[in-house]
Amino acid sequence: MLKRSLLVVGLVAVASVSLAGEPKYLLLDSRVVDRAENARLVLGQVEKDTHNPLFGEDKPWEVRFDNLYANVCYDGQYGVFKCWYSPFLRDAATSKTSEEERKTITYGDALRRSSDREMGVCYAVSRDGLAWEKPELGIVEFDGSRRNNIVLREVHGAGIFKDLRETDPARRYKMLCMLDKMAVAFSPDGLHWSKPIKCPEIDAAGDTHNNALWDGGLGKYVGITRLWADGQRIVGRTESEDFLHWTKAREVLRGQNPQAQVYAMPVFRYANVYLGLAMILNTQTDLVDCELAWSADTVHWERVCPGTSLIPRGPKGSCDWGCIYAAAYPIVREGRLLLYYSGSDGPHTNWRKGFLCLARLRADGFAAMEPTRPEQTGRVTTKPIRCPGKQLSLTADAAGGEVRVSLLDDEGKPAMQSRPITADGTDATVRWEDDSDLSSWVGKPIRLRFELTRAKLYAFGFSNAD
Repeated sequence: MLKRSLLVVGLVAVASVSLAGEPKYLLLDSRVVDRAENARLVLGQVEKDTHNPLFGEDKPWEVRFDNLYANVCYDGQYGVFKCWYSPFLRDAATSKTSEEERKTITYGDALRRSSDREMGVCYAVSRDGLAWEKPELGIVEFDGSRRNNIVLREVHGAGIFKDLRETDPARRYKMLCMLDKMAVAFSPDGLHWSKPIKCPEIDAAGDTHNNALWDGGLGKYVGITRLWADGQRIVGRTESEDFLHWTKAREVLRGQNPQAQVYAMPVFRYANVYLGLAMILNTQTDLVDCELAWSADTVHWERVCPGTSLIPRGPKGSCDWGCIYAAAYPIVREGRLLLYYSGSDGPHTNWRKGFLCLARLRADGFAAMEPTRPEQTGRVTTKPIRCPGKQLSLTADAAGGEVRVSLLDDEGKPAMQSRPITADGTDATVRWEDDSDLSSWVGKPIRLRFELTRAKLYAFGFSNAD
């Protein structure tokens, strides 16, 4: 299998190597788990920030946020958070329908009456990720003035990332978007963009939050977009060596049924897998939920706890009751995962106001194994893994309970047993009963058995640290 070097996606550096020698394994990866007894996989629990919503539709050119399609990164070079988002700059259905008239007419009806709309890309910046400024950039004219934060007009569903591996400064920032065809654009600073270059060979509808990333193992860029089939929204995938010439998009994921369609899916690399934040549109309720999927190669995808939200919608009347659209890409910051998202207070195809919001997740905390019956111990046994390091570490929530680890021999009997882990920890080093380490097992296939008592296990990893 190919060894992969450090991969940087949206300014989030993550270890990315082959399964034959991963530094970290997530328990949501079905390639890892061989058997689970009285144990089940559950999604992690996010914490929504008390400052939500962080910003809303407060500029004349932000007529309707709709799905926002935010792209957020932390730029360590300048010590700031950057956000590119896509509001409708013009939307006659909204601007020509009064609040009183909206009580008697749906947004869909208003849109059919006046369908004049234009989406664009706007830019916001923040020092702390909470208080955001929409600077007057002076770049793009709107209604006779350049005093706005618009960076590009007439593009739909723009996915933007800073490509730290790019050697051409003029192409440091990259955009995958849709005009009347799929297209790409480049920028040296994320503000001044080239004219979009159409890529008709992708042959995709692209009417969603398009996004892209560099796959170091494949040695190509991968683009995620939308296709339509049988009247359903489905996830399409395309790839390119140079971000200019792409393959025809192929289907890689669709909803469980026509009433639960995958509306958008930002994709990113984390540990030894690719994760997708799948926005599921319920066509019966007209509400949108954010769920989780994973893949080993961005081609074959599996849903994680389908039907359960990773970022739950809020109560009715809240800023995120109706729809949630996760931003691309999550940010690892100070030991926490920052999941920015667009929240809407109404259904997908009706009147609603949109906002930028933030949820947090513990490191590695996308999903965990826990006991199915809390009063009993759960056991999780891995498939054979070639041991890459002498120290084993765990990411677990074990306060009030414990996690024990056994290294199994060829007959499935414990060859080494750990001392109990009884605290919450990220990459916590496992201490063995005989005070040894895994030095004699490095390079050899091993199987691990985890015993969970009132505890959750998210991930395990290896290192050669003393």
